[in-house]
Amino acid sequence: MTVEARQKAKGVIADLVASVLSILLFNIFRYEWFIDNTGSWSLIQFLTSKTVLTGSIVFPIMLLAIYYLSGAYYNVMTRSRVDELTNTVISTAIGTIIIYFTILIDDIVDDKSTTYEMLGSLWLTLTLAVGGERIYLSSRLIRRVRNCRSGYNTLIIGVTQSAINMVDKLSNSPKTLGFNIIGYVNPVAYASAPGDINLPVYPIEHIEDVIREHNVVKLIVMPHRDGIHATMRLINDLFPLGKSIFISPLLMHVISGKSSFGNVSGEPLVDVSHPDISPSTASCKRAADIVISALALTLLSPLFLAIAATILLKSPGGGILYRQERVGFRKKRFNIIKFRTMRPDAEDNGPALSSSDDPRITPVGRFLRKYRLDELPQFWNVIKGEMSIVGPRPEREYYISRIVEQVPYYSLIHNVRPGITSWGMVKYGYATTVEQMIERLQYDLVYIENISFGVDIKIILYTVRTVFTGKGV
Repeated sequence: MTVEARQKAKGVIADLVASVLSILLFNIFRYEWFIDNTGSWSLIQFLTSKTVLTGSIVFPIMLLAIYYLSGAYYNVMTRSRVDELTNTVISTAIGTIIIYFTILIDDIVDDKSTTYEMLGSLWLTLTLAVGGERIYLSSRLIRRVRNCRSGYNTLIIGVTQSAINMVDKLSNSPKTLGFNIIGYVNPVAYASAPGDINLPVYPIEHIEDVIREHNVVKLIVMPHRDGIHATMRLINDLFPLGKSIFISPLLMHVISGKSSFGNVSGEPLVDVSHPDISPSTASCKRAADIVISALALTLLSPLFLAIAATILLKSPGGGILYRQERVGFRKKRFNIIKFRTMRPDAEDNGPALSSSDDPRITPVGRFLRKYRLDELPQFWNVIKGEMSIVGPRPEREYYISRIVEQVPYYSLIHNVRPGITSWGMVKYGYATTVEQMIERLQYDLVYIENISFGVDIKIILYTVRTVFTGKGV
């Protein structure tokens, strides 16, 4: 188990214990101070009554769900104590309101002031208990990192003088940032390393073995000797490793034309392997993806059966579903699922982009594409975590390699899950050439820089309009 996984597990367990104890303590306060009709009940009878006992079990679990949706377990190693305290105050306030309207509203109290006191005591109890253990765990982690007893095993990708300077800068920083540099990776086979490197140098072809052997979790990419295109190809090749990838702010500005401040980790580095969105947005987006996809697969099952039967009857000779390898989050390959819309021999001569008058599309397939019904099975890809409902459309490696040659910053879209629908799809539509794919990419990059629930809802509404108006082709 990695350091981050252990820290996250500690946080979940501590939050659960603190929530259970807070609910128990509040119920004691509730019995002693706030309820008028406790004369015939002893404290033990009150605490073990069906309603109170059920709440004591259900509410801590509900609070854990709220903590998750608030982003409390997202990037746990880099969260500040101020972030922890702010998150705690807000999430416990939400939990307090839900608990009040679920059960406390039925309590017989003297007046409104007693109600406010009851709400305040519940919120304060939760905030002090949960906030206290979170601040303790965060402070303990910070002390361990600063004392070099905990941190992230990190590789420097590059063996230039700037790479050596980066190691010196991190090592001599007045506040340790948690980067435990274990060595360098040489991305250029023909280039020799400077003589003053005092850490191991590994060839790029052995990087997976080095990561596995040393439990590496972070990669710092230095500018490639051969220029920006070579640097972006290198980053593109590192995404499938599933590790956090950092570059300098100056390099980020060269790649995207602007500097990013939302994903800055300490003074000198920018994380390009995570989207620049708040932890609560990231957690809620994933939770919404799962809930909506599960409902869609259930409620639309009669439509799925009707489409499957139509494909079998009107387009024989092939399967109902079509699977194709695409490149997704952090360049992980997965099989996207669609209803089959083309002839079985559609790509016997190699990959080819489709167009509105493509003769390979079957009559049934043309109808499905017009109303985007062929995309519905991808809700299963969302459930599996391979896709999101809204995100850049995933492409095949065949086309990605051609796009990266012209637009090196294309790799940045791999730091979010691809989507069933996207801003590029609703504003641009299907692309029939690599040049059009590059034009559509601009919309997806704008989306990545502005991810929010409001934007996602807007894209979904545009998609619904496309479905009902039949503008999918």
